[in-house]
Amino acid sequence: MVLRRAEREAMANVDSAWLRMEDATNLMTITGLMTFETPPDFARFKEVIEDRLMCHDRFRSKVVESLLPLGRPSWVEDDHFSLHAHLHRLALPSPHNQAALQELVSDLMSTPLDRSRPLWQMHLVENYGTGGALIIRLHHCIADGIALVRLLFSLTDEEAEPAPGQRAAGGEARGGGAKGRGVADYLLAQGREVLLNPARLAEMAESGASFAHVVGELLSLPLDPKTVFKGRIGITKKAVWSGPVPLADVKAVGRAFGATINDVLLAAATGAMRYYMLSRGDDIEGRDVKAIIPVNLRPEEDLDDLGNRFGLVFVALPVGLAEPRRRLAEVHRRMDELKRSPQAGVAFSILQLLGMAKPELLALGVDLFGSKATLVMTNVPGPQKRLFVAGSRIENIMFWVPQSAHLGLGISIFSYAGEVRMGLAVDAALAPDPERLVDHFHDEIEVLLQESRSAAAK
Repeated sequence: MVLRRAEREAMANVDSAWLRMEDATNLMTITGLMTFETPPDFARFKEVIEDRLMCHDRFRSKVVESLLPLGRPSWVEDDHFSLHAHLHRLALPSPHNQAALQELVSDLMSTPLDRSRPLWQMHLVENYGTGGALIIRLHHCIADGIALVRLLFSLTDEEAEPAPGQRAAGGEARGGGAKGRGVADYLLAQGREVLLNPARLAEMAESGASFAHVVGELLSLPLDPKTVFKGRIGITKKAVWSGPVPLADVKAVGRAFGATINDVLLAAATGAMRYYMLSRGDDIEGRDVKAIIPVNLRPEEDLDDLGNRFGLVFVALPVGLAEPRRRLAEVHRRMDELKRSPQAGVAFSILQLLGMAKPELLALGVDLFGSKATLVMTNVPGPQKRLFVAGSRIENIMFWVPQSAHLGLGISIFSYAGEVRMGLAVDAALAPDPERLVDHFHDEIEVLLQESRSAAAK
């Protein structure tokens, strides 16, 4: 069928960049996970998806590439759309535990979405432990983290049995969707406090931080050192996640040492990487590795829009410092410096330009970013009250962002209901035992907590 022009919606340049960054070893898919205390009812869950997700055209639209050499891809409604092709139910093999679920998430994370259909997929696992799980996969070209979190939390309710009529309608729910918007407002505010207030970008520009100057700084960043996480990546990825860390403990460490929650979590992840790299023979004493961290640039009035509205910053993580308190102090100092940098806004502009570039130039830009970093790291502060999906209470929430620029490690930190968890996505050939990184993360939190208690007792 020949599609009329009016039936197409041209993809935004920055969304096109995320679409075209993808290759077999570097899938641009965001993977999310919810685990439940009781098995969700599939029929009821399907009703939630139909009511609260299908009202968004993007989830019924597939991507069609332009026939022009430098033309942008378009969104086109899928005439053959079937929810059955996107919503699946399955069972874990025995013993139905976290290891089995991690293997399933890893397999899905390594599998590309079907480009002939809308670029999303959900798997409802009905026998994880004594409850269940939901694995959510969405292509990065659909939306960024803030928009997707707002959207996914519109599927939730504050109670197991909402009052009659408390259903989502047109994306603005009176029950779950309205609460979902409240969650997104919270995430938006907290995300700004974590790193950068987007409203300050204009102020920074007026202070003399020119676009060309910041681009020059980005280009002059040194290449990251060769470590176990740097190398030729393959198709197979491994996904793991930590046990819960009380958010109160993280806050206590921050209070004791004058650091933010984000600083403490970044420092603990840095320490985990240090001990893993040392155990694999890396020479990292006195050295740094850089993390690419997404920064929200979405204004409140665009909260409900899909698409990508975020920039990127490079954070040097002091893996070469041996003492946990010194690592925390250094992370805190560097994050404070970064809060005054316009790097995120400039990186967003670069991504827009790459979305219009020839494939060779796009590949060059991706390789340039990748050569100057070792990992992608995200930290999202989630809701602090237990939520429900289709009557089942959510026990745990985790997510993994793509390791853009062919990086071998992704670290995602999410807080929910008074607990913090770290998720890892690694290239299986480079880091075949990511569980050890999780163990080191728990050890780092414990060391910092003990030192904070000792400092408070003096």
